[in-house]
Amino acid sequence: MRRGLLPVVVATAFLTMLDNTVVTVAAPSIASDLGASVRSLEWVATAYMLPYAGLLLAGGRLADRYGDRRILLGGLAVFTAASLAAGLAGHLAVLVAARAVQGAGAALLVPATLAVVAGRPERERLRAAAAWTAAGAVALAAGPVVGGVLSEHLHWSWIFLLNVPVGVAALAVAARAVDPARRPGPPALGLTALVAATVALAAVTYVLTGGPAVPAALAVAAAAAVLTVRTAGQVFDAALFAERAYRGALAVQVLWGLAVTGVCFHTAVFLQDVRGFGPVDAGLAFVAVAAAVAVGAPVAPLLVRRRGAARTVTWGLILVGLGVAAVAAGSTRTVVLLAAFVVIGFGSALTVPLAAVALAAVPADRSGLGSGVFAVAREVSGVLGIAGLGVIVLGWGYPAGLTAAAVLVLGGAVISSRTLPGAERPQQRRPGGVQFPLPVRPGVRPVRVQVDGGRDAGE
Repeated sequence: MRRGLLPVVVATAFLTMLDNTVVTVAAPSIASDLGASVRSLEWVATAYMLPYAGLLLAGGRLADRYGDRRILLGGLAVFTAASLAAGLAGHLAVLVAARAVQGAGAALLVPATLAVVAGRPERERLRAAAAWTAAGAVALAAGPVVGGVLSEHLHWSWIFLLNVPVGVAALAVAARAVDPARRPGPPALGLTALVAATVALAAVTYVLTGGPAVPAALAVAAAAAVLTVRTAGQVFDAALFAERAYRGALAVQVLWGLAVTGVCFHTAVFLQDVRGFGPVDAGLAFVAVAAAVAVGAPVAPLLVRRRGAARTVTWGLILVGLGVAAVAAGSTRTVVLLAAFVVIGFGSALTVPLAAVALAAVPADRSGLGSGVFAVAREVSGVLGIAGLGVIVLGWGYPAGLTAAAVLVLGGAVISSRTLPGAERPQQRRPGGVQFPLPVRPGVRPVRVQVDGGRDAGE
């Protein structure tokens, strides 16, 4: 892998996902310092999530049109500058505006980073995609811990200010590490469809995060969705979803996001409202998840090379499902809870090949858009998981909500076992430097065809 690229992938994934959850525990400190109500601070979180989720498709399309490197560097610059503005904000309106710009920068940054990863050879792509997914999962679990510790022992502004040196360093490294060569991109942006999709995604995210004026937002979402469907041909084409592996990876990512994000959110609430944990203590409980993800992530690429993506991801999802079921049954016992969190974290680490599978199945000239769609699946499924499981938790109780989450994850295991590529057998080299992986078993197509010195060709 080109020197410096992997740290850039890890840094961008960690920062963009950390800012999804880092403000939750720090909200009371921000409210006290800025003289705002805790209720109004919902906009500090929502202002980031709306442009982030809404603009991901546009960010991917821009990366295809103008080049991965240019959009990646631009996204990093916007995200870093907005983080500085958020850290220096002395008024709630300024903080909310800075967070919105942060979200827009992240929406440019994430698809471009994944598109860069998609252009690497098979082994490097698997390694980088695993690092990207693992860093995001660790950040998601670590967000409440980081926010609580910084706001309690330093100042809430450091939640955002710490992004600045990391962002500047990543910007400097990315300028040297990312290849300036451009891929053949689409001839036009499809502006009408992009605007419609952006409005639809933002409106749906707004509704799911519980913002006011929900009926109006639903009407906007419905109108924008209809326009998106009518103009989808300007942005999407059949080739993007032609591969069964890509469709399967998206479906599994959605089911994992629905379950795990919902479990983390409602367990944090359960620990504080029912078990009597403080905010920091509740956040620290999720260190077990983050640590297990960090330990298990390097194992996943090794298992993929030996057993294939289908088995690796399926085993991981089964572990996650069992861990969630254990939390549902033993959430009143701390030892059981922490042990189950370790199982959930390690199982989640084994799902990191999903990103590599999705990227490998996307056409070269649509890697930015394909990456954006995958990122949308991760982001929206997380928000939907919080809202959807919340309905079950409020109606039937916390154990019922987690049981439903376990069922979703196990459903993902069934899908992954049937759609993701299997293990690769030893390859036969033929004249011209082309490697032909042998079929794994009847009914499973070869994963990739790799050409020496260049990017993997399609299946």
